[in-house]
Amino acid sequence: MTFSEKLTGLRRKSGISQEQLADRLGVTRQSVSKWEGGTAMPELIKLISLSELFGVSVDYLVKDWMEEPDNPCGGTEEISSKQADRLEKKVDELTNYVKGRVYRYDSKTRIFGLPLVSVRFGFVRNGRLSMDNVARGIIAIGNCAVGVVAIGIIGVGLLSLGVVALGLLALGFVAMGLVSFGIAALGILALGVSAVGVYSGGVAAIAAKIAVAVSAVAPTAVGEFASGSHVLLWGDGLSAPEVRSFLLEHHPDLWEPLLRLLTDIGAHIK
Repeated sequence: MTFSEKLTGLRRKSGISQEQLADRLGVTRQSVSKWEGGTAMPELIKLISLSELFGVSVDYLVKDWMEEPDNPCGGTEEISSKQADRLEKKVDELTNYVKGRVYRYDSKTRIFGLPLVSVRFGFVRNGRLSMDNVARGIIAIGNCAVGVVAIGIIGVGLLSLGVVALGLLALGFVAMGLVSFGIAALGILALGVSAVGVYSGGVAAIAAKIAVAVSAVAPTAVGEFASGSHVLLWGDGLSAPEVRSFLLEHHPDLWEPLLRLLTDIGAHIK
């Protein structure tokens, strides 16, 4: 028998579902489905966990020619609490040794098949982050997070917050999105120490249309140091009405909330 056939048989004999097995191993149900479908093989740490869980050797699991499980306990219909405790301890030890501790949590509540809250957070010792350690949910929190709201070292989502943030609204040290705020910001509207966008503001800003910054480069530029086709220099200071009037002169159809934001930045450059 192949590994996939053995795993399917052992799981069914133990009376647990793919989702229950996935929860015990700290992986996704899709991963278990791929193992049983023969399209993927688990990594060594998961093979060891499976052998502990079902009371068979790793040899039996991976060697097709071994037809009978070498189970010293003779096999059981159900997984005992003692086996479960042993498995949990072994998984913790191996995880700490090989990868470092990663805390995992997925809420039972799901929307469109995704957990309402997904958490994957911790230290990955070997520096490689597998997809099993990526938080994926409506609200995702972790080292690497993907969701509608994503919070993490790397965040990808409609609203993302992180050291590196990518999203419709992105806030981070490095932010890329429709609207981005960060030390380095790239977007349609980009605000940051270094900002690049269609409309941008900050300390140093480059824009396709309007830049408002200490150092600004754009067709319409407002700043202490500014370069462009239409330039308003900060000089000894600018009032909000002066900045607003200048922006409206060259962009009369500018969206009012954006006009207010750029006007406020221009009046407080220093």
